[in-house]
Amino acid sequence: MKMKRFSRLVKLLGALALGVYASVSMAHVHLKQSVPAEGATVTTAPTQIVLTFSEAALVTALTIQQDGGAQQKLGPLPTEASKTLTMPSPGLKSGKYVVTWRAVSPDKHVMSGQLHFQVS
Repeated sequence: MKMKRFSRLVKLLGALALGVYASVSMAHVHLKQSVPAEGATVTTAPTQIVLTFSEAALVTALTIQQDGGAQQKLGPLPTEASKTLTMPSPGLKSGKYVVTWRAVSPDKHVMSGQLHFQVS
């Protein structure tokens, strides 16, 4: 009887380990790199914003906001998934900026995030 319990326990632990491995290996898209970089202070206003993701994603929303002002939509947005998105930036003046993005990953999860930088 003890052997049956031990066998069930081993099977259960194996199934749990497999589940943990599967969930880690199916991680969602995340922002790997950007230009300007997160938290950067640049002396020249960037003419474009570049977002590089961990894998191809379809960006479905992209805005920029200066010092708590009104959000401005950036576009046109791509129609196909890509690892890198390059978007012309509007004429930026000195100040702090937040770029907010939303993207759909290959596993259909909606991910979002922000990029913060400053033009001095």
